[in-house]
Amino acid sequence: MTYRPICVLGLGLIGGSLVRAVSGAPSGRKVWGATATDSTADQARADGYDVEPNVDAALQRANEEDALVVLAVPLPAVPAVLSRVHEVSPTCRLTDVVSVKRAMRDAVRQHAPQTRYVGGHPMAGTEESGWAAGSATLFQGARWVVAADEGLDLEVWSEVTELAWDCGALVVPATAEEHDAAVGRVSHLPHLLAAVLAAVALDEGPAGVSQGKLALSLAAGSFADGTRVAGTRPELVLAMCQGNREGLLAAVDDALGRLGAARGSLASTGGLAATVNAGNRARSRWEETRAAEPILIDRDIELARLRALGRQGAVLAGWRSPS
Repeated sequence: MTYRPICVLGLGLIGGSLVRAVSGAPSGRKVWGATATDSTADQARADGYDVEPNVDAALQRANEEDALVVLAVPLPAVPAVLSRVHEVSPTCRLTDVVSVKRAMRDAVRQHAPQTRYVGGHPMAGTEESGWAAGSATLFQGARWVVAADEGLDLEVWSEVTELAWDCGALVVPATAEEHDAAVGRVSHLPHLLAAVLAAVALDEGPAGVSQGKLALSLAAGSFADGTRVAGTRPELVLAMCQGNREGLLAAVDDALGRLGAARGSLASTGGLAATVNAGNRARSRWEETRAAEPILIDRDIELARLRALGRQGAVLAGWRSPS
């Protein structure tokens, strides 16, 4: 079986990891990339990867080799890159790894409306950024959302799904709206809370006496885990959080309600059992979900069924063999 080549536009943490993962995948498919940063291109070439001199050259090659194009740039850069896609490869197969799906879908409709677009988002990453932070194993076992909106191209959906599997990920189908609401709670809110937690550690104590140096000297595992993503470049955090304003606002409102209830209980009775126990139960449920057995799907599965599986928390591991 011959697998479709992959053209990756953007070679930061995710795009760079994607190039590495596809290069080492058992499918043996071809992959090349492009980036607007000369130093990044030089690093990638020095590491032995195929990098075109610019986005237009990469897209022209995608035309010639009928490749699947992957946008791996921050959301603010998407319109400019899509305009080049529309100019050079207007009807290409297109996906992305951007962390906000409604804004991405709207941008494609506006700037590259003829493309055969199916959105994607691998739930993988670190607080580091750039080519040097990438890894061929970044997506191993990770959940990779593949859009399941009504009316999309099922052939391209299958190819994006196979790309995710090729990189070692498990696929979760979801609509753009469902994706943004979910990641607002499990990705974007954690970034915001990490920023708040880190800032609180430096705040002043009673009578205006600074506790920052003492607090930070005592900070250990729980502080390190809770603030890890606060080390992410601020412009990247702003792009994804502000790009998902509606989803994040809903999550913030929920969090503020719970914090307000916890404060009220602490102030009135001195107790926090309801908040702590609810959090413990939710963490246990997450661990159970992560341990769930992946499933196989039929090649002719319908979008409605895919959406239902995603809502149930199912993860897809591959095609079911014909009986």
